[in-house]
Amino acid sequence: MTIWHQHSLAHQHNALSTGQISASELTEYYLQRIERFNPGLNAFVHVDPEYARRRAAAVDDQLAGPTATALTGLASADKDLVHREGMPTRYGSALTADQPPADQSDPMATWLDSVGAISVGKTATSEFGMAAASEALAMGPTKNPHDVSRSAGGSSGGAAAAVAAGMLPFAPGSDGGGSIRIPALSCGLVGWKPSRGLVPAGSGFEFLGGLAVPGLITRSVEDLALAADLLVRGDWSWATRAPGEPGSYLAGVTEGFTPRRIGWTSASPWPEDWAITPDPLALEAFSRARDALVDAGHELVECDWQPSRHYAEDFVTLWTANAASLPVPEEARVALEPLTRFLIEEGMKVSGVQLVRALAGLRSFEQDTISTFGQFDAMLTPGLNGPPPALGWYDQVDAWRNFRQQVDITPWTSFVNVAGLPAIAVPTTYSPEGLPAGAQLVGNPGGDATVMALAAQIESRLPEATRSPAGY
Repeated sequence: MTIWHQHSLAHQHNALSTGQISASELTEYYLQRIERFNPGLNAFVHVDPEYARRRAAAVDDQLAGPTATALTGLASADKDLVHREGMPTRYGSALTADQPPADQSDPMATWLDSVGAISVGKTATSEFGMAAASEALAMGPTKNPHDVSRSAGGSSGGAAAAVAAGMLPFAPGSDGGGSIRIPALSCGLVGWKPSRGLVPAGSGFEFLGGLAVPGLITRSVEDLALAADLLVRGDWSWATRAPGEPGSYLAGVTEGFTPRRIGWTSASPWPEDWAITPDPLALEAFSRARDALVDAGHELVECDWQPSRHYAEDFVTLWTANAASLPVPEEARVALEPLTRFLIEEGMKVSGVQLVRALAGLRSFEQDTISTFGQFDAMLTPGLNGPPPALGWYDQVDAWRNFRQQVDITPWTSFVNVAGLPAIAVPTTYSPEGLPAGAQLVGNPGGDATVMALAAQIESRLPEATRSPAGY
């Protein structure tokens, strides 16, 4: 029997195109893996086999037609912050238990349909996507396939756990402060946060401060590039757009390369008195990425980045103001998790003037960061600050301590969202206990192709850093 989940997206697409397997048969393969492994991992909060089977049967007729793409016939799923017509959207919250199924689909669900992918259901997230771990109290924790006592990360943790365990070949997610890169790094996968203004199905301009964009989680950089070429297509509905780069992403990661000047830093924009100390595993994973890029012929230069010390205050103002915009009636807040309730209540205290000042401060941060990073073709930073935490490690009572713990683990992710830059999380090593660790490549505005190509060169030199979890 072919172990389809260990093959690339291109290999699976070719098997579908040549009739080696049908979309219905391949969908059934993944549904069986979900039935087998999801009870132990909780990567999915909703599975709809009948919907997937109907969709697969329809797609079988499209595989040889002119509308087929490289993702036609491949299984995937929607993050449970995304509406899909006919499926429930729970947002990881007890508040949504009685909500009816969605009556229309959001743009990312529509995108999956447009490229011929088959949604099998909804992947787990933190409550309203507000936390760095997918441990929603209403849904139960999502477990890391590399060690089920550990977090799969968040807020796209269900997507990452599903891909790592071979229950999906790829999955979309969304990233407003690291929510794709954190679970990708936690689960030993590749995670892409696109440039703001690049993806038609979610430009980032829809959100306060332009923080959140949709992106992808895959098993390899080549898989990412294949899917990314399709994600950036479509009608554009905004006056502003990321510059972009010529050529396809897939060609960029499979063809020759030009030596680049790459900056590196382990600095973060969080206050010195927060005492965020780089973890030895984070530095080892970072160092391995740096050595791989040097081996590939690139020039690596330490960057003297001195980010604004007002970043924390401005970011917290924006983050809480975003939380306050969630559609949660005041009388219903008592049913929220402590962190979500804290963020909303703090956001409700933010005045219009405070918000304008915070946005101005973060725009200044964006400009300074882009100017500093612009000396280089890309920047390299550490990934997570240590191994994925144990389940339950984040404080479920003291919400401010919970937030600070999240920053301790993810000090290098949120600034990328503030600056609107592209970033890729790439695995580079494992801890002695077998827990994944990796690094982050950050591009210039629209420099997504460059960071993909560099990530592919790291990946090719560290093949032992990408492996399926034992037992899956």
